Amino acid sequence: MSNGKVLLFGELLWRLAAVDNDASANDNLLQTFPGGAEANVAASLGLWKVPCSYFTCVPDNELANRALDVLQNNGVDTSRVLKRGDRMGLYFLMSANGLSTGQVVYDRKYSSFSQLTTGQIDWDSLLEGYTWFHWSALTPALNPNLAAVCKEALEAARKKGLTISIDLNYRSRLWDYGKTPLEVMPELVQYCDVIMGNIWAANKMLGTPIDESLDRNTSVEKYLEYAELSAKAVQAAFPQCRHVAYTYRFMDNPRHNLFYGTYYDGTKQYHSSVYETNEVVDRIGSGDAFMAGLLYSLFNNLQGQDVIDFATAAAFQKLFVAGDFGKHSAGQVKQSIVPA
Repeated sequence: MSNGKVLLFGELLWRLAAVDNDASANDNLLQTFPGGAEANVAASLGLWKVPCSYFTCVPDNELANRALDVLQNNGVDTSRVLKRGDRMGLYFLMSANGLSTGQVVYDRKYSSFSQLTTGQIDWDSLLEGYTWFHWSALTPALNPNLAAVCKEALEAARKKGLTISIDLNYRSRLWDYGKTPLEVMPELVQYCDVIMGNIWAANKMLGTPIDESLDRNTSVEKYLEYAELSAKAVQAAFPQCRHVAYTYRFMDNPRHNLFYGTYYDGTKQYHSSVYETNEVVDRIGSGDAFMAGLLYSLFNNLQGQDVIDFATAAAFQKLFVAGDFGKHSAGQVKQSIVPA
C-alpha cells in the first residue's frame, strides 16, 4: 500500500479561539487556526511523507488561500480544491485551547462547501490515481445534499477499488436537518474498510450495543472488553470493514487528559498503553491525529500492536501542540511510544 496515494474529503475551516482566560486583559482577543477534521488528518499525513491530496470547496479569496498554504507547507497537495462560493465555514471555541467541553459554536451554514450537491463533481476522474479515500461523519451531518454527495463519492471509490476510511466524528450540534445519524450513516459506512471512532459514536451512528453504565470510573479492562464486543458488532453489520479502532479519552480538569486506544483487525484486538497528562496545551485535533496515525500505520503495512501504538502516541503528542494541526514528525511520534 505504501506506493499508493490518499485523497481526503471534507470542509476546510477557520477556528476562532478565545485567548487564555487567565489573562484578563486579553478577554476580547481571538486566536485563529486553520482546521477541520479531514484537513487535520491530511496535515499529519503530509508531515509523515504519505502522498496525499486534500479535496474541498472554498471561496477564491485570501482567507481560503492562507489556510490552503498551511496545508501545502505540510506536504499536502491542494491542487484539486474547488474555488467557488462566497465564504468559508468557521467554528468558535469559547474556551481557551479547547480546555473544556461543550463550548463550540459552529458557523458553517451557507459556506462554499455546504452548498455542494450531487452531479457537480466528476468523482471517477477525481479519484483516478488514488488508492485510498478518507472522509468523516461530519460531512453528512451538515445537510442532506452533502450526505448524498458522500454517497456519490463512496460509490465511485468502491467501484475503483480504493481503500475507504471513516472517522465517526459525532457532533450533536451539526445534526439539525431532521435526520438522525442512524438514518444516514449505515448506508454510507457500508462502503468502508477502516472505521475509527469510539464505542459511543458507533452506538449513536451505527446502532452497535452500548452499556449505559460505563463511565469515567469503569476499569480499563472493562472498556477493552467492550471495545472488542463493539468492534465485532461493527464488522458483523458491515462486512466490508476490516479494521476498527477506538479511542478512550477522559478529562478530570481542563489541563488533564487520559488517553488510550484499541485496534481490532478482524481476528484479534490490540490496545495501547494508557497515556495521561496534566499539562494539556490544546485538545482540539487529538482524535484527528489518532485517525492520521491509524491511516499512516495501515498505509505502511504496520501490523497489530504497532498500529495502535503509533496512532495513540500521535494523538497524545497532539495534546501539546497549539492549533488544529499536529507538528510532530513520524520519527518523533515513534520515539514517544510507551510500550503496552
